[in-house]
Amino acid sequence: MADFHQNGNITTLHNLRTRSLDELTYELETFAANRNMSLVLPCLYSELETPAMPKILAELSKVPYLHRIIIGLDRADEAQYRHAKEFFKGLNQNHIVIWNDSPRMLALGAKLVEMGLAPSEPGKGKNVWSAIGYLIACEDSAVMAIHDCDILTYTNELLARLIYPVANPSFPYQLAKGYYARVGQDRLNGRVSRLLVSPLLIAMKKVIGDRDYLDYLRSFRYPLSGEFAMRSSMLPDLRVPSDWGLEIGILSEAWRNLAPRAVCQVEIADQYDHKHQDLSEEDANAGLSRMSTDICKAIFRKLAADGTVFTPNVFRTLKATYYRSALDLLEAYYNDAKMNGLSIDRHKEERAIELFAENIMRAGQFFLDNPNETPFIPTWNRVHSADPGFLAELRAAAAADDAEYV
Repeated sequence: MADFHQNGNITTLHNLRTRSLDELTYELETFAANRNMSLVLPCLYSELETPAMPKILAELSKVPYLHRIIIGLDRADEAQYRHAKEFFKGLNQNHIVIWNDSPRMLALGAKLVEMGLAPSEPGKGKNVWSAIGYLIACEDSAVMAIHDCDILTYTNELLARLIYPVANPSFPYQLAKGYYARVGQDRLNGRVSRLLVSPLLIAMKKVIGDRDYLDYLRSFRYPLSGEFAMRSSMLPDLRVPSDWGLEIGILSEAWRNLAPRAVCQVEIADQYDHKHQDLSEEDANAGLSRMSTDICKAIFRKLAADGTVFTPNVFRTLKATYYRSALDLLEAYYNDAKMNGLSIDRHKEERAIELFAENIMRAGQFFLDNPNETPFIPTWNRVHSADPGFLAELRAAAAADDAEYV
């Protein structure tokens, strides 16, 4: 059954396990007869060499309702691109591997630089944005799903439950956000969501007062999940962040563009485990340290755009309030883990909280020092307005790479 929690009025769809995967798949096939569904996989070449990727490939090969799979390949040379194409031959669906570092793609990137419309940095955001551009250029998909390529516990039921709410034509949802218990290898995971985002949103409400946007973010049980599905009509106007604030950024875009009843979260897995980032205490530009800073900046920017005034004193108070809130939540997490027989290292958790507290200040100072920063990649509607032929060139370049490097 669906429920509503916090004050965000975001519908939560539960996995009650009363329907089999075969039943879900059959119904999705009926939807696919009238609305094509595509899947985007943002992928690093290094992920092809992990235990997760072969399992994902095997599971996706069983999916009959997908019209197309678009693999955005980052950090690959020519030999690695050829290997990636061979690797993904196991897919039974129409698919393409977009080599983001190919000479043709780099030339298109230079063209965007000349127009002042280029992504500010490489990374997952740019990868997803490029794949979305290719999908828009194809003009044949009504629904798009995205999920990560490092999911160790992947089954194709995850995709079926993720895509169902936006694929069902009788449902009102334009965007579905996946959630799941962050448990793996008998450990309580999800450090950034548990130890940064949840206590930060609590602290912000105490420091700056009630904001509808804060209630909206608090409605999501796992706001940092990398699993989304959305109707393709959203894509041309979607502003994709270029930094590590991608997931929060997409939720912010849904808040900006959609009514709450058009957004849902859906439980897509009983258990989820993936590659875990290092905390990177010694390097603020790597791992969870960089991620936490970018997430904080994304939230600060959105609140400022809605009229919240930030000052150094506000950030100092926010840091102190966050720290107390995080320690209070840590006590609850510890008890929850113990009750369920899960391991949790309180020392490491408190070290993470200390790092995140410092990064709240770092993100706040960066925000104050760079008030004009716009890390969002221009929308595809804007690119099309500046150069109506660019999307066709993007599609042609991907097809030419696919044909040449066999």
